[in-house]
Amino acid sequence: MSSPSSHPDCAAIIVAAGSSRRMGIDKLAWPLAGVPVLRRTLEAFLMAESIRSVVVVCPEERWKLLDGAAFNKPVLRADGGAERQDSVMNGLAALAGEVCFVAVHDGARPLVSPQDIDACVAAAVTHRAAALARRATETMKRSDADGFCTESVDRENLWCMETPQVFETALLREAYRNVIAGGLAVTDEVSAVQQTGVRVRFIGSLHPNLKITTPADLSLAEALIEQAS
Repeated sequence: MSSPSSHPDCAAIIVAAGSSRRMGIDKLAWPLAGVPVLRRTLEAFLMAESIRSVVVVCPEERWKLLDGAAFNKPVLRADGGAERQDSVMNGLAALAGEVCFVAVHDGARPLVSPQDIDACVAAAVTHRAAALARRATETMKRSDADGFCTESVDRENLWCMETPQVFETALLREAYRNVIAGGLAVTDEVSAVQQTGVRVRFIGSLHPNLKITTPADLSLAEALIEQAS
């Protein structure tokens, strides 16, 4: 196992400012095997060797979900913004000191493994930009606006995006300056960085990394945790 000193400085921004309106409950507070979703997410980054510090972008009430976590690294809170990109920018502004790389992760992905985090950071060190993703394995179809199938889509080289997405900090800051200047709206950091012309290397996730979006996802996450224990 490599020592933490062998890694470049990398901070993590965990985006946990959403309202969970689609769930009807605060999904980040849901206890997975007795541990809130957000706390499980944070603990993965506290265990990752490549991460030096963490900024959790969330409201003060949600910050209380982290009570009981053993902070073996600096952990700060930042307020969220109106849109995801605003929350990430607030996280960037809250970074303690200068760090070479930053990993942005959805707070609702509590099963991310420290090993996959470290692999993604290592790829970003080599390529400037990297993102955890999963190759599409299902048969892919496109529909019309009414939900009727119109055509098949070749799944070769198709990926389902995940997080973390890791970048040189200066590159991500530049990307978001371009987004703001262009009046653009992006749903993830890869989309922002692509505007700069820098290519993003995909790293296939080796462990389950589902995003909690529906109640069924909570049940699946519980089952995966039980299976791993």
